[in-house]
Amino acid sequence: MTRKNADIEHWDVENEEFWEKEGKRVANRNLWISIPSLLMGFAVWMMWGMITTQMQNLGFPFTVSELFTLTALAGLSGATLRIPASFMIRIAGGRNTIFLTTALLMIPAAGTGLALMNPETPLWVFQALALLSGIGGGNFAASMSNISTFYPKKQQGYALGMNAGLGNFGVTSMQILIPLVMTVGIFGAIAGGPMELQNASGTLIGRIEAGTDTWIQNAGFVWLLFLIPLAFAGWFGMNNLRTITPEPGTPASAFGKILGLYAVGAITSVIGMFALGLLGMWVALPLTIVLTVVLLRLIPGSIKPNIQKQFAIFSNKHTWSMTVLYILTFGSFIGFSAALPLSINVIFGNMMEVAADGTVTRIANPDGPSALTWAWIGPFVGALIRPVGGWISDKVGGSIVTQIISVIMVVASAVTGYVMMLAYNSTDPNSYFVIFMIMFVILFAASGIGNGSTFRSIGVIFDAQQKGPVLGWTSAVAAYGAFIAPVVMGDQIRAGTPELAMYGFAIFYAVCLVINWWFYLRRNAYVKNP
Repeated sequence: MTRKNADIEHWDVENEEFWEKEGKRVANRNLWISIPSLLMGFAVWMMWGMITTQMQNLGFPFTVSELFTLTALAGLSGATLRIPASFMIRIAGGRNTIFLTTALLMIPAAGTGLALMNPETPLWVFQALALLSGIGGGNFAASMSNISTFYPKKQQGYALGMNAGLGNFGVTSMQILIPLVMTVGIFGAIAGGPMELQNASGTLIGRIEAGTDTWIQNAGFVWLLFLIPLAFAGWFGMNNLRTITPEPGTPASAFGKILGLYAVGAITSVIGMFALGLLGMWVALPLTIVLTVVLLRLIPGSIKPNIQKQFAIFSNKHTWSMTVLYILTFGSFIGFSAALPLSINVIFGNMMEVAADGTVTRIANPDGPSALTWAWIGPFVGALIRPVGGWISDKVGGSIVTQIISVIMVVASAVTGYVMMLAYNSTDPNSYFVIFMIMFVILFAASGIGNGSTFRSIGVIFDAQQKGPVLGWTSAVAAYGAFIAPVVMGDQIRAGTPELAMYGFAIFYAVCLVINWWFYLRRNAYVKNP
């Protein structure tokens, strides 16, 4: 009897008989192990938005700028690691890759828990852990590339929408679970004692007043409860497809390839971190991407010809058009997920006070809404609706769906910026909070639907050999949204002009509208409504 996790030599899912008799069962088993593994990747990657919010409430000795930087560094690393991760499946095999990359998440999870036990832990330790958390972001490219190979073209929207959409629930799960586990010493003495809140905080079920005991270290430790069994599930329940990975080698050899590829991304992420401080974001970002691609091309040994073969995607114009469109959708989703919690804390946690002589000062808002109570709603809606976006796109075409959500995002982003301006300069910012949240939920919903539609388009435009690397590449570049959004929004909030960040995003969305129409919707489009 063949082991469930044995390598598969024959795989022909476009053959209806094979699909119904054998393919569907194997594909679904791999999908339903992939989804929670990816969910954990998102949770560990994006946890810094919530952790830094609570670090501020507990009085950790870091500035708002330094806290925003931790969130941005996780975003930088996660996006950069997606570039090498997009090539892993064809070099090391799906089962080998998903198992190891899921197991690696235990390092930043445990390390963050240990670091948070002591408020005197130096900033560089948190920066290193934020960079390691990027492993979870990198895993997305490998996961999507892997699942795309298991399903026929007619089900690409469903399969990729389910994997990415439910995987994206890692953001929501994290934003709900972290505030809850911080309220109780669930790990007992082994996880250390509590700290006392200096500012009010909150959970899904309500406000938590200053002076309350908080176990912030649980924000890291809790993920070990899920990662350990998931690593076992990946090893014993998933498969390598030999039609996609003819020579994965022994497991030890495959693991070496995976670690080598991630080492390249880790090195360039560290260089990008230093470039961020010395040269600024708009130089650090392209420098990191270009350096990563160059180093990948220079890798010696058996990996080199395989990577060079996959680099053929860069000569295809659709690689670049779909990269821009995926920045529109996933870049917005992940960027706003990273930046929203601390943005709520800063914009609505303070208010303007007008003195008797007319001078205006910014003071703490005693009744400000807690980011830990509200920030989960937008990512929840965006992740929930993503499979719907894939399903609708399978019916009517991906590009027409992308066009509609682009229009919505242009308008919603501009309105959100205006509301943020009013709230930031108000003596009663709470009165703007409801409309602020509604507009962000609209942005998340539109980006979630667009996530499904753009990935469906990629599955149709590219052949079986190219679509995996293209999925990985586009998701890698789009993931820099988790780096860009916290930096841009943090800079503009500090400058007192938070609306400029959202106006800038609206202009970019308008450009995407034109690109999508030109490539896929005009009369003589290159590929009509894929």
